[in-house]
Amino acid sequence: MAIETEGGTYINVNGNEEKGHVNIYDSDPRGEHNSIHININYDEETFTITEKEDDKKTSEKHKCFLTTACMKHQLKYFDDNCYELTTLRWFRDKFVTKSDIQYYYQIAPIIVNVLNNVSNSDEMYKQIYESVINMCIIEIENGNYNRAYEIYKNAILELEEITKKELGTNLVKVLKQIN
Repeated sequence: MAIETEGGTYINVNGNEEKGHVNIYDSDPRGEHNSIHININYDEETFTITEKEDDKKTSEKHKCFLTTACMKHQLKYFDDNCYELTTLRWFRDKFVTKSDIQYYYQIAPIIVNVLNNVSNSDEMYKQIYESVINMCIIEIENGNYNRAYEIYKNAILELEEITKKELGTNLVKVLKQIN
């Protein structure tokens, strides 16, 4: 069941170890409404954002913000199996808790949408590449796995705060504007 927020929107979050779902409605979902549905596939490391508005439906598939940061940094030389992403995936599979992985894939779609639509998007992704991806890689290469994990978790919390500020209280309206 969706829960009403202070801004009058309704949010429902659910899922399991394989997939997660975030549903956001502009009014009570039991009546007429517009909505945004974020479906997360943990195995594929992707998420799909589907917007339903006035009987129209659009859908886009995305990857995580760490992948997006690598893409923007490496530009035409980007490879989804680049050293950075391969190393981070290895680290995730060996050291990151399942609950942190699930949380990342729940918050990442929202972070990517906000970052893609702020005026300093390229600058933000460059900073993520330099201060999160590069720093984690250095710590992993040096065997400092706890420090890499700390950098990763702090980055998610910081980006979540930035996202909250950008979104404000009317979540559905803002998400519609950025899609």
